[in-house]
Amino acid sequence: MNKKPRHSGQETRDKGQGVNFKKMAFLCLLPCALFLLPACKIYSFKNVSIPKEVKTIKVSYIENKANFVDPQLSPQLTDKLKQKINNQTSLTQVQDDGDYDVSGYISAYNISTAGVSNSQAATNRLTVSVHIIFKNKLTDQKIGTPDFEEDVSRNFDFSATLTITDAEAQLTPTIISNMTDEIFNRIFSNW
Repeated sequence: MNKKPRHSGQETRDKGQGVNFKKMAFLCLLPCALFLLPACKIYSFKNVSIPKEVKTIKVSYIENKANFVDPQLSPQLTDKLKQKINNQTSLTQVQDDGDYDVSGYISAYNISTAGVSNSQAATNRLTVSVHIIFKNKLTDQKIGTPDFEEDVSRNFDFSATLTITDAEAQLTPTIISNMTDEIFNRIFSNW
């Protein structure tokens, strides 16, 4: 005679409560995990390397030599680059004769039509270029980033319905952030 094992109602309830307890614990811990997850984010740049021999950097004011001048761009770009170097490297910023010397100027600030709809401009494009001059002042030029001089350029699209003043108000934080990242990566990344 085959006897089926009998479960008492108590065992079934205990198993059910165990599952419910696990679900409740999971649901309670999930928001905590989601809250803490962004704090664990690691910010890094590919191949950022600063030799230990490099101790100081001089960042000169980035002048605006473009035909069209946004008066806020030069001081904000210079300050943001200095902040980024200060926050993401161990280099000491100096006023004279740093191991690294960064200078440059805004060489282009141009607006063009990027998209047309119904025979009218739908999207405009602001192109910003910064000419960077980088000098490695260490006696052994093989240590660190070699000297270079080049343009870093980015495009920023905006609606053709906006005036340039309104577009600048919206785009300036993005321009500053993106151009700072481009310059920083060119100096400190081996690419």
